[in-house]
Amino acid sequence: MSKINKQLVDQLVKDCKSQDDFFGENGLIKSFVKAVMESALSAELSTHLGYEKHDPKGYNTGNSRNGTTPKTLKGEFGEVELDVPRDRNGSYSPQLLPKHQTRFDGFDEKIISLYARGMTTRDIQAQLQDLYGVEVSPTLISNVTDAVLDEVKTWQNRSLDSVYPIVYLDAIVIKVKENKQIINKAIYLALAVNLEGQKELLGMWVSPNEGAKFWLNILTELKNRGVQDILFACVDGLNGFVEAIETVYPKTITQLCIVHVIRSSLRYVGYKERKSVVSDLKTIYESATAEEAELALNAFSAKWDKQFPAISRLWFEKWVNIIPFFNYPSEIRKVLYTTNSIESLNMTLRKVLKNKRFFPNDEAVFKQLYLGLKNISKKWTMPIRNWNGAMSRFMIEFGDRLPPL
Repeated sequence: MSKINKQLVDQLVKDCKSQDDFFGENGLIKSFVKAVMESALSAELSTHLGYEKHDPKGYNTGNSRNGTTPKTLKGEFGEVELDVPRDRNGSYSPQLLPKHQTRFDGFDEKIISLYARGMTTRDIQAQLQDLYGVEVSPTLISNVTDAVLDEVKTWQNRSLDSVYPIVYLDAIVIKVKENKQIINKAIYLALAVNLEGQKELLGMWVSPNEGAKFWLNILTELKNRGVQDILFACVDGLNGFVEAIETVYPKTITQLCIVHVIRSSLRYVGYKERKSVVSDLKTIYESATAEEAELALNAFSAKWDKQFPAISRLWFEKWVNIIPFFNYPSEIRKVLYTTNSIESLNMTLRKVLKNKRFFPNDEAVFKQLYLGLKNISKKWTMPIRNWNGAMSRFMIEFGDRLPPL
């Protein structure tokens, strides 16, 4: 392709005195796009007909030009009104700008990117209007984002690795419209740490409420998709959860998520005492042995029960599911209680969801969360902290259950 005449460009730019001369309704950019597109479409039609405009070769060929059809093209440059040429026989179908296409490539990606960040339809409309001077309808935004639903189904049914060292199982609650009522629904998440130490969301599921029976269905699905073994399952303490995990993965060690326990503990603590309470709780879960941890818990109870009796009661009630990781070396324990992976994911998802008072249906939930998660996972390129040391210990402790690296 020949280069654009620089002298012509310089002259065009020279005639522009303001930003509006460049980007305004009748500015250089839109005029240039219109001129180039219409010239290209005219050349396409000439190729289709076999002769140039006004060429005598076209006489008595059985087909000829037949005026134009107006078309509005949307893009990052705004909206441009085009005159698309047509032929008398109606056999010409533009390749550069196919029928029914009204947006340049890349425009849909802008809509999806804004949607993935949790913006409402109204916010997206305003953003595109401010940035590009383009008016888009709610129906267009819905149609563009609906295009990812097939991608969601493929992702949700993809094959998974045979072994994951750690899987976090949790749920967040959102509001969904169903049968003309707004109800709470649980979105179940299975976040894994794979053999390379990288985070990987295995799937997401929706149900009217969180329950061990539904988790059993999810774990069965994970096994059907290829997950044959999980070394540690970190959970939030739901009744019946341990039994559900043992049914599908009998060798898996179920560990109560320490981050969840700490978060639950701090519900009872005022701002002034929070730092001291966290420091004393740390002496419990960073103890060398279960016996030492129990002594630290008793000391915590003696110190804080008068002020916050619910905290030690919470830890004693859940103690049997807190202590399993004390049987393993510090390298493994560090990645279990300091990763904070599921809490970080939940916090980010809540930011994505905060602008949505409720969702019209389950499909809208999956669409929003999938795009949000896809955006979040772009940062999951490095192993989690302390992974090399943890993996070495995993190989020693569970070598017979891990594939060779």
